Amino acid sequence: MRCKIGHLGMWTGAAVASLALAACGSSSSSSSSSSAPAATSTSSAAATSSGASSGSASAKNFKVGVVTDIGGLNDHGFNHLAYMGLLQAEKQLGITGRVLPSSSGADYTPNLTTLAQQGYNLVIPVGFLMADATDAVAKQFPKVKFAMVDSDATAEKGDPKNIEGLLFEEQQAGYLAGSLAGLYAKEKGYKTISSVGGQKIPPVDHYIAGYQAGAKKADPGIQTLNGYSQDFVDQSKCKQIALNQIQQGSKVVFQVAGACGLGALSAAQQSGDQGIGVDADQAYLGSYILTSAEKKVDVAVFNAIKALMAGKFAAGANVTNNVANGGIGYGKIGPAGLKFAPQIAKIYSEIKAGKLNNIPNTVP
Repeated sequence: MRCKIGHLGMWTGAAVASLALAACGSSSSSSSSSSAPAATSTSSAAATSSGASSGSASAKNFKVGVVTDIGGLNDHGFNHLAYMGLLQAEKQLGITGRVLPSSSGADYTPNLTTLAQQGYNLVIPVGFLMADATDAVAKQFPKVKFAMVDSDATAEKGDPKNIEGLLFEEQQAGYLAGSLAGLYAKEKGYKTISSVGGQKIPPVDHYIAGYQAGAKKADPGIQTLNGYSQDFVDQSKCKQIALNQIQQGSKVVFQVAGACGLGALSAAQQSGDQGIGVDADQAYLGSYILTSAEKKVDVAVFNAIKALMAGKFAAGANVTNNVANGGIGYGKIGPAGLKFAPQIAKIYSEIKAGKLNNIPNTVP
């Protein structure tokens, strides 16, 4: 499926979101509330001049393409957020955007190639799994800029200068969610919490490592279970893993598996336990959502577009999003965790101020 997004500047924000999401098969039912302040991204590496004409192109002629991962626009999180960042750029910056969803890994290269061949100023591959395809296509189209979500540009083969990485310190969001889970479990006398990851890849493990560290800081005696579905789409796979964890005593389930992870949250709801969302604020799913570990992909995408339009591009380097620059946060706290909201806000402030750092980002 291919969905083209035209210039949307004449529409109101609400109309843009509802009409475009309907046209692209995405759900518009996601909450934008967050405990974090409004985000403004800054680069961990100094942005360098893009050099190419893309930086000086007028907004009217500036084209940006997004290639989703296989979760698609209806994943209620990661891909959806990238799309919302593109919509924001269309509305506020006047650019022309296009989204090419990927139904499988086989779509990565053709989708990226299509946008590059059509002369898009910026192509945004959404997901760690697209790194190799991006590397190959970027070499074929050196005048096209690529901003990879969740992939390290410095690790690309041949050190291409038309790629920048949009990275996140997911362990910070995981730590905040884990701290709340640990405080909740400790008060209730629960001994076990858990997480369900899509695949054992760095962005997923960053979340899980932070989650486990935060929970154990709040309650050193807590047991943490973890499993991987090897899937980011099939909800039944994540649901079964979560149900198994719940049978082992888990009272809080953290999903880190995109659309598949919605099945893990469903398992928590079914058993009367707490769930923790990922990437976007998933509180809209119900009062059983304890909170969500937020990764503001929409902010990163919008800022990458804005920077390139200004002639700035982190060539061969990375732009890192974290609590300090508003790229990481946590969502609405559910009823079961409200009494701990001041403690989570304090932890957030400590991370932002650099007083709480060195949060683990690897899972054994």
